Amino acid sequence: MAYILHIDTSSEIGILALAKDGKLLAIREQTNARNHAATINNDIDGLLADNNIGIPDIAAFCVNGGPGSYTGLRIGLATAKGYCYATEKPLMMHNRLLMLNLAAIADTNSNATVYMSVLQAREGEYFIAVYDKELNILCEPQHINAIDIAKLTATLKGKICLTGHIDEMIIDSFNGRDIIANDTKQPDFVAWAAYAFDEFNCNRIVSLANAEPFYLKQVYTHKPKNVS
Repeated sequence: MAYILHIDTSSEIGILALAKDGKLLAIREQTNARNHAATINNDIDGLLADNNIGIPDIAAFCVNGGPGSYTGLRIGLATAKGYCYATEKPLMMHNRLLMLNLAAIADTNSNATVYMSVLQAREGEYFIAVYDKELNILCEPQHINAIDIAKLTATLKGKICLTGHIDEMIIDSFNGRDIIANDTKQPDFVAWAAYAFDEFNCNRIVSLANAEPFYLKQVYTHKPKNVS
């Protein structure tokens, strides 16, 4: 029996999920991004208490590593690392772009052969990754400008399933080709729980000392104004 605690603070909605042997048991959400750091530990305690287990019962901690909110990613990973160090349990970290495709790939009714996930980085900028049905990477997770989208999509062959931030720019880049569009920006936690359990059984864990969020893009900062 393996309980895995999932932590996702990559967006404005912070989500904690508890799974047992790859089956999702419960979810708890925090809708105020500014409260992620202040409430995450209490929310974890509450989620576990609701399911009559404690921190020592958790077999592994699994975090959404991004891309996403810089602050949110740091909060989620720091929290997961803290519990892993304290309990000597393993850490798993998964890319949000891969996670967005998990439910579509698991859909036995889908006849797609290529799975492309998209998230908006800034206006006119995107995070993109492309996988096949076996989760082999066809296009590495990357930051890309809108002007280069059509070049990338022109290289994709077969029926394509899109997931994530699917706006007019993305649709138009396929120039009328046959696509399936799933406009959802949150991972499917049922699919993530099943995937994480398989990864746990294969001992695909990450180094606590070296784990860093998948930023994919440098932090944007404003230059300070000259004060005379």
